[in-house]
Amino acid sequence: MTAAATVFAATFAALYAAHSVGDHWIQTHHQACGKGAPGRAGQIACAKHVLTLTTTKAAALAAMQIVTGLHLPLTAVYVALAVDAISHYWADRRTTLAALADRVGKGDFYRMGAPRPGHDDAPHLGTGAYALDQSWHIAWLFISALIVAWGAS
Repeated sequence: MTAAATVFAATFAALYAAHSVGDHWIQTHHQACGKGAPGRAGQIACAKHVLTLTTTKAAALAAMQIVTGLHLPLTAVYVALAVDAISHYWADRRTTLAALADRVGKGDFYRMGAPRPGHDDAPHLGTGAYALDQSWHIAWLFISALIVAWGAS
Protein backbone atom coordinates (compact mmCIF):
# COMPACT_ATOMS: atom_id res chain seq x y z
CA MET A 1 0.00 0.00 0.00
CA THR A 2 1.38 3.41 -0.90
CA ALA A 3 1.78 6.19 1.64
CA ALA A 4 -1.03 8.17 -0.03
CA ALA A 5 -3.35 5.15 0.14
CA THR A 6 -2.58 4.70 3.83
CA VAL A 7 -3.23 8.39 4.49
CA PHE A 8 -6.49 8.23 2.52
CA ALA A 9 -7.76 5.12 4.36
CA ALA A 10 -6.88 6.39 7.83
CA THR A 11 -8.20 9.88 7.11
CA PHE A 12 -11.50 8.64 5.69
CA ALA A 13 -12.03 6.29 8.63
CA ALA A 14 -11.37 9.07 11.15
CA LEU A 15 -13.56 11.58 9.30
CA TYR A 16 -16.39 9.07 8.88
CA ALA A 17 -16.43 8.14 12.57
CA ALA A 18 -16.17 11.78 13.65
CA HIS A 19 -18.94 12.77 11.25
CA SER A 20 -21.33 10.27 12.77
CA VAL A 21 -20.52 11.39 16.32
CA GLY A 22 -20.49 15.11 15.50
CA ASP A 23 -23.65 15.06 13.39
CA HIS A 24 -25.68 13.04 15.89
CA TRP A 25 -24.18 13.22 19.39
CA ILE A 26 -22.37 16.57 19.48
CA GLN A 27 -24.95 18.61 17.61
CA THR A 28 -27.33 20.29 20.05
CA HIS A 29 -31.10 20.05 19.83
CA HIS A 30 -31.25 23.78 19.11
CA GLN A 31 -28.78 23.42 16.23
CA ALA A 32 -30.61 20.42 14.79
CA CYS A 33 -33.99 22.15 14.90
CA GLY A 34 -32.81 25.61 13.91
CA LYS A 35 -30.09 25.14 11.28
CA GLY A 36 -32.55 25.07 8.40
CA ALA A 37 -34.58 28.07 9.55
CA PRO A 38 -34.64 31.10 7.28
CA GLY A 39 -32.67 34.21 8.17
CA ARG A 40 -29.87 34.99 10.56
CA ALA A 41 -31.01 32.66 13.35
CA GLY A 42 -30.87 29.66 11.03
CA GLN A 43 -27.50 30.70 9.65
CA ILE A 44 -26.06 31.03 13.15
CA ALA A 45 -27.47 27.67 14.31
CA CYS A 46 -26.03 26.00 11.22
CA ALA A 47 -22.65 27.72 11.62
CA LYS A 48 -22.43 26.61 15.27
CA HIS A 49 -23.25 23.04 14.25
CA VAL A 50 -20.61 23.06 11.52
CA LEU A 51 -18.05 24.54 13.93
CA THR A 52 -18.58 21.80 16.54
CA LEU A 53 -18.68 19.14 13.81
CA THR A 54 -15.43 20.37 12.26
CA THR A 55 -13.80 20.51 15.70
CA THR A 56 -14.88 16.90 16.28
CA LYS A 57 -13.34 15.89 12.93
CA ALA A 58 -10.10 17.74 13.69
CA ALA A 59 -9.90 15.99 17.09
CA ALA A 60 -10.44 12.60 15.44
CA LEU A 61 -7.68 13.29 12.92
CA ALA A 62 -5.34 14.37 15.72
CA ALA A 63 -6.13 11.24 17.76
CA MET A 64 -5.62 9.05 14.70
CA GLN A 65 -2.19 10.61 14.12
CA ILE A 66 -1.15 10.20 17.77
CA VAL A 67 -2.17 6.55 17.92
CA THR A 68 -0.94 5.49 14.48
CA GLY A 69 2.12 7.70 14.17
CA LEU A 70 0.87 8.76 10.74
CA HIS A 71 1.67 12.36 9.88
CA LEU A 72 -0.86 14.26 7.80
CA PRO A 73 0.11 17.35 5.80
CA LEU A 74 -1.38 20.25 7.79
CA THR A 75 -2.18 22.45 4.80
CA ALA A 76 -4.06 19.60 3.13
CA VAL A 77 -5.92 18.88 6.38
CA TYR A 78 -6.96 22.54 6.70
CA VAL A 79 -8.14 22.64 3.08
CA ALA A 80 -9.98 19.33 3.45
CA LEU A 81 -11.74 20.41 6.66
CA ALA A 82 -12.70 23.74 5.08
CA VAL A 83 -14.12 22.03 1.98
CA ASP A 84 -16.03 19.59 4.17
CA ALA A 85 -17.35 22.37 6.43
CA ILE A 86 -18.57 24.46 3.49
CA SER A 87 -20.30 21.47 1.89
CA HIS A 88 -21.87 20.52 5.22
CA TYR A 89 -23.17 24.02 5.89
CA TRP A 90 -24.59 24.22 2.36
CA ALA A 91 -26.52 20.97 2.72
CA ASP A 92 -27.68 21.57 6.29
CA ARG A 93 -29.41 24.82 5.41
CA ARG A 94 -31.93 22.29 4.00
CA THR A 95 -33.56 24.32 1.23
CA THR A 96 -30.35 23.96 -0.78
CA LEU A 97 -30.27 20.16 -0.65
CA ALA A 98 -34.02 19.98 -1.24
CA ALA A 99 -33.66 22.16 -4.34
CA LEU A 100 -30.80 19.99 -5.62
CA ALA A 101 -32.89 16.87 -5.06
CA ASP A 102 -35.73 18.43 -7.06
CA ARG A 103 -33.35 19.42 -9.89
CA VAL A 104 -31.89 15.92 -10.24
CA GLY A 105 -35.24 14.12 -10.05
CA LYS A 106 -34.94 13.01 -6.40
CA GLY A 107 -37.51 15.42 -4.94
CA ASP A 108 -40.10 12.72 -4.26
CA PHE A 109 -37.47 10.60 -2.51
CA TYR A 110 -36.29 13.64 -0.51
CA ARG A 111 -39.84 14.18 0.81
CA MET A 112 -40.47 10.47 1.53
CA GLY A 113 -41.24 9.96 5.21
CA ALA A 114 -41.67 13.68 5.94
CA PRO A 115 -43.94 14.52 8.88
CA ARG A 116 -47.64 14.78 8.13
CA PRO A 117 -49.91 17.31 9.84
CA GLY A 118 -51.79 15.73 12.74
CA HIS A 119 -49.51 12.66 12.93
CA ASP A 120 -46.82 11.79 15.44
CA ASP A 121 -44.21 11.10 12.77
CA ALA A 122 -40.51 10.77 13.55
CA PRO A 123 -38.77 11.94 10.39
CA HIS A 124 -35.32 11.43 11.88
CA LEU A 125 -35.95 7.69 11.86
CA GLY A 126 -35.61 7.25 8.14
CA THR A 127 -36.66 9.87 5.65
CA GLY A 128 -35.49 10.45 2.13
CA ALA A 129 -34.19 13.83 3.26
CA TYR A 130 -32.02 12.19 5.92
CA ALA A 131 -30.68 9.55 3.52
CA LEU A 132 -29.77 12.15 0.89
CA ASP A 133 -28.27 14.43 3.57
CA GLN A 134 -26.03 11.71 4.94
CA SER A 135 -24.97 10.43 1.52
CA TRP A 136 -24.08 14.02 0.55
CA HIS A 137 -21.91 14.38 3.66
CA ILE A 138 -20.20 11.02 3.15
CA ALA A 139 -19.36 11.92 -0.45
CA TRP A 140 -17.64 15.07 0.82
CA LEU A 141 -15.79 13.07 3.49
CA PHE A 142 -14.44 10.95 0.62
CA ILE A 143 -13.39 14.10 -1.28
CA SER A 144 -11.80 15.52 1.88
CA ALA A 145 -9.81 12.32 2.44
CA LEU A 146 -8.66 12.49 -1.18
CA ILE A 147 -7.46 16.06 -0.61
CA VAL A 148 -5.39 14.97 2.40
CA ALA A 149 -3.99 11.96 0.51
CA TRP A 150 -3.12 14.17 -2.45
CA GLY A 151 -1.29 16.52 -0.10
CA ALA A 152 0.64 13.56 1.27
CA SER A 153 1.75 12.28 -2.12
